[in-house]
Parts: sequence; C-alpha cells; structure tokens
Amino acid sequence: MSATIEKTTEQPSSEQELKHRERERLEKAFTVPRARFMVGAVVAIALFIWSANGAQFDFLKLGEGAVNMADFISRMFPPDFSEFPEFSLLLIETLQMAIVGTALGAGLSLLMAFGAASNIAPTWLYYACRWTMNVIRSLPDLVFALMFVSAVGLGPFAGILAMTVGSIGSIGKVFAEAMEAVDRGPIVAMESVGASKRQIVQYAILPQAMPMLTSYTLLLFEGNVRGATILGLVGAGGIGLELTTAMNRYEYEHLAAMVICIILLVTVIDQVSAIIRRKIT
Repeated sequence: MSATIEKTTEQPSSEQELKHRERERLEKAFTVPRARFMVGAVVAIALFIWSANGAQFDFLKLGEGAVNMADFISRMFPPDFSEFPEFSLLLIETLQMAIVGTALGAGLSLLMAFGAASNIAPTWLYYACRWTMNVIRSLPDLVFALMFVSAVGLGPFAGILAMTVGSIGSIGKVFAEAMEAVDRGPIVAMESVGASKRQIVQYAILPQAMPMLTSYTLLLFEGNVRGATILGLVGAGGIGLELTTAMNRYEYEHLAAMVICIILLVTVIDQVSAIIRRKIT
C-alpha cells in the first residue's frame, strides 16, 4: 500500500521535473547571450555607418532638396485624365504582361525548384540549378528586357520574356526553400513503404508546400505588375514608356493621372491577393 502511495506521489514530481527541464532547454535555445548580442549590435552599427559613408547617404542633402521635391509634386496637381482612354489601354497591357509573365515564370520556377531542393534532387542537379538561379538573380530585369528587345523587337512580348526569365532566379529559390522546409514525417513514412521519388513529391512534399507556393506566386504577380511598368522604360511594352514620355515633355499632370491609375491597380491586386491568401491558409 505504501509503495503504491510513493509511486503515485513520485509521478507528478517527475512530470514537473520534465516540464522544468523542457522550459530550461527552450529558454537556453531562444536566449541570446548578452555578450554575443552586444558584439552583434556593434558590428551591425559599424557596418551601417561604413555603408552609409560609402553610399554618400546624407540627411542634410535630402533636407536641402526637399524644396525641389515639393515643387515637382506641386506640378503634378491637378491630375489630367483627358488622355485616360489612351493610357488605360497601356495599363491593361501592363496587367496582361504581368499575368502571362507570372504564369510562365511560376511554371518554370517550379520546375527549377524541383532540381534546387536538397530533399528532392541529387547533389549534382542541386548545385547546377542553384548556380543557374544565382546567375539569373544577379542580373537586373532591365538587362533581360534590353536583350529580348534586341531579339524580338519593341513591345510587350519582350517584357513578358524578361519577366519570365527574371522570375526563375528570384521565385525559383523561394519555391525550393519552401519544399525543403516541409515536415519530414510524411516523407520518411512513404520512404519506409517503398514509395518512389515521384510519389513522395506528389503526395508528401507538394501538398505541404502548396499554400506557400501559392502565396509566393501571388507575391510574384504583384511584383510583376510593378516590374512591367519599369520594363516599359526600355520599350518592353506596358505603360512605362508613356510615363517616360510624359516626364520628358514636362506633362506632369498626365504623369500624375497615370501614377494614380497604377496605384489603384496595384491596390486592387493586393486586396484580391490578400483574400486568396486567407482562403488557402
């Protein structure tokens, strides 16, 4: 009888001890030592100061130029929407470029991500895909736009190709990391029953990574809408060329009207994307 009582009284204390040890382990894992934090803070501040000096970062110059900025903005009001029918077509073209570029870029990025995910691809393919994405990501989209403009001529087709290739370097890396971050439990379970690599990817990796892949694709689409505007500056279609023309002609009222339309378009896309994200999470 006494042994039973001792056993029941020892059980809660052992559970409390385990909880205490687990709490200590978590605190140790997520607590940064004060000395390490101070060293990191000093290094970060020194790096910022060094970068600011090298990049000629100057708040005083910004304050002196605030008058010119205010003058520039004042010239944009009131906005002139008299040419709205003309540049609305270019705005639609920008949206169409972003849709096609996102669809092609996301598809090719997904294929590249299969080779760039360490839990899917063999070592030789992993490093080949990673290096390819590094090369693509190191080049600005404007470089690709100029290259494709020289290849296929002026117009939105060159912009679509530039966005597609540029997406592989940026979003392909994120896709691969989303696949690498999935829970390994289902993967180990399928490997233990002899599932093939295709079955593991199809039934264990993609279902877990799909919400993140969808969210990143929506983020890519939002970025491509803004990117299509920039690509138009070099003749790769969209409303960007019209923006440059308005600035060169000092037609600031027309410029303001186009900027307002772009802001409204991006805002609508952002709200729709937010709704879709809430549905899939």
